[in-house]
Amino acid sequence: MDTLTRMRAFISVVENEGFSAAARKTGRSKALLSKYVRELEDELGALLINRTTRQIALTAAGEVYLSRASAILSDLESLNEEAREATGEAKGTIRVSAARTFGDAELGLSLVDFAKDHPDIGLDIHLDDSFVNLVEEGFDVAIRMTRLADSAMIARRLASLDFAIVASPELLQRLGRPNHPSQIAGYPAVIDSNSRMFSNWIFRDPQTKETIPVTVSGQFTANSPVTVRAAAIAGLGLALSPTFVVRRDLESGRLVTVLDDYMPSEAGIYAVFPHRRHLPARVRLFVDYLANWFKKCDSRRLQGLSCDDRT
Repeated sequence: MDTLTRMRAFISVVENEGFSAAARKTGRSKALLSKYVRELEDELGALLINRTTRQIALTAAGEVYLSRASAILSDLESLNEEAREATGEAKGTIRVSAARTFGDAELGLSLVDFAKDHPDIGLDIHLDDSFVNLVEEGFDVAIRMTRLADSAMIARRLASLDFAIVASPELLQRLGRPNHPSQIAGYPAVIDSNSRMFSNWIFRDPQTKETIPVTVSGQFTANSPVTVRAAAIAGLGLALSPTFVVRRDLESGRLVTVLDDYMPSEAGIYAVFPHRRHLPARVRLFVDYLANWFKKCDSRRLQGLSCDDRT
């Protein structure tokens, strides 16, 4: 059995914190993984893992070997990617993190379209409205909808992202229409707890360009823009929402916008990935595809069509 296979078995056992968990993850038997690690230790003449009935612990030699072995396998993966790229091939699986709202909305069609157009590339998509650590959790790329401020990552802007303050017509008829951000502090608000702004909404004066922070409060808080949208339609308060979430409600009149002139426009949809010496060809292909998809989506919207309209 070759050394690389034994190295991969050792790293899998450490990353999954045990032989049983590693066996479930890799689809190999616990006995086989134990055999590979034992053979690696025999080859090195050093104990890498202290084993007990309940847990494992790295020895000093194991700590050193884990760091170097991980780097070697990473370099090997990069080498393989470069070779595939030279032949025009892009294969493998891309682990993608995205907000649940992104996947559930029409924008999630971009991921489906990519899979249809690139059958040799697998997509392992994890939808979670909280921000994940790409490096620690092993993601190749994340799709984030935000005002990007994470300088530790490489990011490519895919599309602009507009936000709006929305409310039901009934609510505005009852409370009146606000004409300045300072007025909404007295209105009930529906708050998206996943938003970085949470209950501190930021506006911008259209003349002076100065920011206007307003603290809002209300009866209803949820960690889902879709649920916030439903609460706004029900008249529970003003809501700060991505426009793609409420676009059809605005078109139908179930919701209306207020304070449009005061809304900042720096937010965007970004592809974010960790710093790497070599970005895998499949990831670069994926990001290029999404950027082009969003351009076509914007073009369809200018024609009054939705992103899933293929006519």
